[in-house]
Amino acid sequence: MTKLSEVLWLSIGDVYDAIIKHPFIRGLVDGSLSEDRFKYYIAQDHMYLGEYIKALSVIAAKAPKVEEAQVFLRHSIGAIEVERRLHEHYMRIWNLNPAEYVMSPTNKAYTSFLLTEAYSKPYYEAIAAVLPCYWIYERVGVELSRYEISNENYRLWASTYSGEEYRASVREVLGIVDSMSVTEGQLNDMIKAFRLASIYEYMFWDSAYRMEKWPINPNP
Repeated sequence: MTKLSEVLWLSIGDVYDAIIKHPFIRGLVDGSLSEDRFKYYIAQDHMYLGEYIKALSVIAAKAPKVEEAQVFLRHSIGAIEVERRLHEHYMRIWNLNPAEYVMSPTNKAYTSFLLTEAYSKPYYEAIAAVLPCYWIYERVGVELSRYEISNENYRLWASTYSGEEYRASVREVLGIVDSMSVTEGQLNDMIKAFRLASIYEYMFWDSAYRMEKWPINPNP
């Protein structure tokens, strides 16, 4: 019997292929990605993680089982601890202050989508919306770990997401997904949320590559 997670992944084959081929990701491998673009990405990702924590906390409150609530609470409290440590490393070596950056239009749209899903949608659909952030990063990390990455900072990024500590958190969430029993209609809603969030993942890297700016300053 096909696992629910496998059904979800099959729905984004084209999206994942586009992500792997994107010049931001390829640039991590061959070292062609400029440091400015990567710094921009780290600052945006740091801001993203702050909103992602909120979404995970809301999902934890909706969990039907205590064990599942504990997973999402642990992840939210730890802010996906491995990612937090990664951000702190880059901010320290580059003296990077995310407060000096404005959340990009894509980042704002993506995090708003996640929070809307977490607050207003059923548990199963909300999980489908946050799952790409977990899973796609793991898949990309594992893919990149196959290559000899000469840039030390880019190699650290790839090894973090292909590392066992991060992959263990992904397995926990996939285990929850695969334990669910959903109707055909609920599955369709999960696929839609999962696919849209996956497209946002592509857009997030693309916006970092373009160092996306607002056409008009959003701050009053």
